[in-house]
Amino acid sequence: MEKETGRTRNTTEVRAAIAAERRELADLFDGLSAGQWNGGSLCAGWRVREVAAHMSMGFRLSLPATLGELVKARGSLHRMTDRVARRDAAAHSTTALAAFLRDNAGHPWTPPVGGFAAALGHDVVHGLDITVALGLDRRVPEDRLRILLDQIRPSSLKFFGADLDGVRLCAEDLDWSYGSGSPVFGAAQDLLLLAYGRRLPAGRLRGEPSGRFARPTDGG
Repeated sequence: MEKETGRTRNTTEVRAAIAAERRELADLFDGLSAGQWNGGSLCAGWRVREVAAHMSMGFRLSLPATLGELVKARGSLHRMTDRVARRDAAAHSTTALAAFLRDNAGHPWTPPVGGFAAALGHDVVHGLDITVALGLDRRVPEDRLRILLDQIRPSSLKFFGADLDGVRLCAEDLDWSYGSGSPVFGAAQDLLLLAYGRRLPAGRLRGEPSGRFARPTDGG
């Protein structure tokens, strides 16, 4: 019984973190300029608009609709999500894109694998895809970061295409590290992005291997 209570409490905490993250990001989106909405993100080929549209796809599309889109994309999840994000970014106003996130703060959607922790990761990382690319100094609260940092495993790195071989991630703002090898230093939320396969703007990381994780200067 004690174990079950602990698991329930953990789920409650994660869902509360998800709701808070969505509301805060929706508020941030409401304050973006037209130029920022059309600016690039850390997601290759997507502007802020496409990332924001993608973030609410799971709330807006039913399972049958999602499967239908997957069929149209000939079974390619990547092709499907890209097509839907571009379509919905063009179809909805920026006000609506922010509202989708806020109005669904408590929505129980989760990715196919990973449960509510994965849903939190989806929100936090895509939020960072936007704020880091735009140069906004938003700090993800520590409790949310720790939930996600604790989830990093070799299997999750492989899933997101993150190559951390020979590297030890060392957070400068939290007591946290991961891996073994040459150290790469940075803010915990930036290191989280590396674990999700992202490349970062120059100057955000320190350490000899940090160049491996830098975005091309042309933004490509």
